[in-house]
Amino acid sequence: MNGKVIWLTGLSASGKSTIAQEVQQLLKELGIVPLLLDGDEFREAVADHNCGHDPKNRVINAYRISRFANLAARQGLVVIVATMSLFHEIHNWNRKNFPDYFEVFIKADLEILKQRDPKGLYKNFSSGNAENLPGMDLTPEFPLNPDLIIDNNGQLDEVGKLAGYILSKCGFL
Repeated sequence: MNGKVIWLTGLSASGKSTIAQEVQQLLKELGIVPLLLDGDEFREAVADHNCGHDPKNRVINAYRISRFANLAARQGLVVIVATMSLFHEIHNWNRKNFPDYFEVFIKADLEILKQRDPKGLYKNFSSGNAENLPGMDLTPEFPLNPDLIIDNNGQLDEVGKLAGYILSKCGFL
């Protein structure tokens, strides 16, 4: 049996990880134990200190996440991925190679993202202490044909509804 990959992508602070965790919880309540691959946690687990955040290394890391998700999905797991990975080549590779792929683009206005900024990335960029930030000095390649677009400019207190909406759109509810 082939699994499924639910790929959540968007800029930093768009709500990817928060929504992915709720999707994971809802799937568990349905009796499905999914694998959640969060981009930041994946980087930490791989611990390749030579893999930076410049465009070339971002693509390398995105392919690592894609290939790992593909391996897990081909073993029958439902995989939830929460990562920026804003490259058309990654989205195209995913569509060609995953057994069952559902892409969710979570978008929010840059001013909202800067207000949320849980990791301080936008603040560090603005003060000159960071670089290679998609949406700032790196131009993101947003998905061309996502299966679902979520406008997440509101508060993240609607996360349960958003997660349920994603699961209904990809056939779980």
